[in-house]
Amino acid sequence: MLCSNKYSGIQEKVFILKGRDIMEKFLSALSRILKNMYIIVKEEWNVFLSVSFGTFLIAAAVIMFVIPNRFPDIGVTGLAVLSSYIWGISPVWVIVITNALLLAWGWKVLSRRFVIWSLFTVVLFTVLLGILETMPVPDIDDRFMAAVIAGVLKGLGAGLIYSHGVSTGGTDIPGMVLRKRRGVEMGTFNIYINFVILCFSFFVVGLESAIYGLVSVYVFGIVADNTQRSFDRRKQVMIITNYPMEVSKFLIYKLNRGVTEIEGRGGYSRQKRPILIALLGPMQTASLKNYLSEIDPSAFMSVSDASEVLGNGFKTWKSL
Repeated sequence: MLCSNKYSGIQEKVFILKGRDIMEKFLSALSRILKNMYIIVKEEWNVFLSVSFGTFLIAAAVIMFVIPNRFPDIGVTGLAVLSSYIWGISPVWVIVITNALLLAWGWKVLSRRFVIWSLFTVVLFTVLLGILETMPVPDIDDRFMAAVIAGVLKGLGAGLIYSHGVSTGGTDIPGMVLRKRRGVEMGTFNIYINFVILCFSFFVVGLESAIYGLVSVYVFGIVADNTQRSFDRRKQVMIITNYPMEVSKFLIYKLNRGVTEIEGRGGYSRQKRPILIALLGPMQTASLKNYLSEIDPSAFMSVSDASEVLGNGFKTWKSL
């Protein structure tokens, strides 16, 4: 009997020590994550502002327009709203638990920046959902209008987030993991997974709500893509002028943009003449046009759209 009690006491001490060890490891990992998050947010404060506002727009759309009208949704949020419709569970719990598992899975495969920003959006999204759940929702009788508004708000929010190379968590995480490990395209993966969720939603919300949900998802996709492209879009200009030095100085010192000079030769005159190439924003392009019209009205300038620009002064390589 004494041996049994002694053995039980040893087991209890081992269990306590293991529990302390697990807790210490958890707190240590949490401390490292919070420290990395602080460093990243401090270095990328503009990303912090955009991601925060974008996350707020998505949370507002879900609480004010999606759930009150029983619209289906996509990704983890789609599963969360379905659980709310079926069992009356707050979508907060499903989003927290599912994203925690997905982030833990992607921690060893994906970049620290991607995971930490995804963690930030998930936490903020969860907090905002909890806060907005207590707020009154707008009374809109036209469900089609509600579906469009939900799609626009979510699209704007997602576009702001995606434009900085950040995700909203959820199905983006396994999509990124499968792309790195198996070469599976994220677009293909998202189409299949969201198709399954929307098909399941049909049996929960009915045909009419499912159609409105599809309208909302369609509007979301268009707005998100256009919002994201609007942040990346730049103008590539090529300039042939009699005053290349003056124009280069204007680009560098007045417009604060780099310029590349390529040696060219006139096809007819055979004279050597430099070709200036620069990447500018729309307002900067207009300023350059005004400047050229004053300094060299005979200059030749070609302007074309650059859908995405990576490098110093534009979109950073870290955002990929």
